[in-house]
Amino acid sequence: MAAAHTPCESARAAALGAQRALGGSFAAVSQWERELGKLRVLVNVGELAEGEQEFPVDESYPVHEFPEIVGFLHERWAGGGEWGHLPAVAGGGWVESAEEPCSSDRAGGGRYNHQRVAALRRRGRGCCVVAPIVLDGRAWGELYVARRPGEPAFARPDADFATVLAAVAAAGIAQTERLAEARRLAFTDALTGLANRRAVDRRLDEALELHRRDGAVVSLVVCDLNGLKAVNDSRGHAVGDRLLERFGSVLSLCGAILPGTLAARLGGDEFCLLAVGPSAEEVVKVAGELCARAAELDLGDGVAVGVASTGDPIGPVYSARRLFRLADAAQYRAKAARSGEPVVAGAHGGPDDPVVRLADSPEPRQGPERRRFRR
Repeated sequence: MAAAHTPCESARAAALGAQRALGGSFAAVSQWERELGKLRVLVNVGELAEGEQEFPVDESYPVHEFPEIVGFLHERWAGGGEWGHLPAVAGGGWVESAEEPCSSDRAGGGRYNHQRVAALRRRGRGCCVVAPIVLDGRAWGELYVARRPGEPAFARPDADFATVLAAVAAAGIAQTERLAEARRLAFTDALTGLANRRAVDRRLDEALELHRRDGAVVSLVVCDLNGLKAVNDSRGHAVGDRLLERFGSVLSLCGAILPGTLAARLGGDEFCLLAVGPSAEEVVKVAGELCARAAELDLGDGVAVGVASTGDPIGPVYSARRLFRLADAAQYRAKAARSGEPVVAGAHGGPDDPVVRLADSPEPRQGPERRRFRR
């Protein structure tokens, strides 16, 4: 689990480990989605029944059919009382058999759960042991391990052991979720929720490698939000932040027109779209839509947009820096001309295009407005 990069990979490692440790033929890890009242299966491993998938897209079950997951938390952890009606043993896990209901002097005791027993029979399994996975004092989900018909049924020690394994799984899942959140924050702009410059750099490097290998079209749309300083000076930075957030939403909406496009805030009042695959014409059309929508915002003064695409005659693009310089030079032209439309690098033909010449000069911008796109 320590080597897993995503919660699903971590859950798979936990399920495989529990299956081996308990001698099961099948194992699964499910998460309790409280807002939906469902147990959603994250992963199935081992011998899968017909219709089961290792990483199911939509396999979930109403939690009221499996009340143990709810009762476990409130009675054992939160309430600190007796087990009472719960189908759990002293360690927290419980057992069901496809043959007959478990009695209190057998494996796990407790109530007969028709849904679990019916699922065992329907999928050709003989018995199962279940243990809640608890994170931060709350029931997070469950660990489920099953055996084939005819194999020895799970017993009380197995239920106790499953509870220990569930605690180990909880620690691993918590660690993976913390790491995933750290990665998300490292590549996310805190104000707008868009990707940040670090995310753009990484995605652009990958995109240009794909361009070199397969000829994929890579396009960069660089945007400079007009009037932010005036808004900050006249109405305060809180209103300026609201303008940034609103434009970020417009950018995300326009980016969604092109599948797989990354919408990002580069910093300050500068944003970008990174598209891989769509044609240069499609990207320019979306950039035009972005200009039109930005002009309709009741704050600010529209946006200056520059486009650079490997699908246009801009010469060879061997580095992310060159594509950024081309898009930045186009955006500078748009800002200087107060254009309500995007300016496209290469639109006037190859090396003679004024934007390409500007980008190829030692310093494409002069004065305080110059933006530094550096690797």
